[in-house]
Amino acid sequence: MAQIDIVVGTVYGAAMLVAETLAAQLQQAGHECQIFDEAVLEDLDPSRFLLVITATTGQGDIPPNLQPFAAALADRAPYMKGWRYALIALGDSSYEHFCGAGRQLDGLLQELGARVLLPRLEIDATVDDEPEKVALAWLTGWENTL
Repeated sequence: MAQIDIVVGTVYGAAMLVAETLAAQLQQAGHECQIFDEAVLEDLDPSRFLLVITATTGQGDIPPNLQPFAAALADRAPYMKGWRYALIALGDSSYEHFCGAGRQLDGLLQELGARVLLPRLEIDATVDDEPEKVALAWLTGWENTL
């Protein structure tokens, strides 16, 4: 079974609810999960699968609790070759920078050479008022590939 680090960027708690819901499902399937709400890049193990779940705040900004992690990624050298990840971005399409934080982090991880397992999931708060259900449906489509 897989070992998974779940990094969460949250403002009002929706991203954390998604993370806790997915962690429970993954653990029930026999995977080992650890949730980081104050992620430090050095605490993550490149041999573990990385699942990033982030809300967007302000003008497409990364939530404050995830900004140090994002800054460490931006300064990352050497590249993150060998890292595998998936990303869930939460946002509101009525704003100009819909899912901006997730899109920034996804681009940064790919630029650093991390291998994305599947395309980014974007959850729109104007469409889905229970993002954890959307994320759970997404997870069941690929969790066996871990």
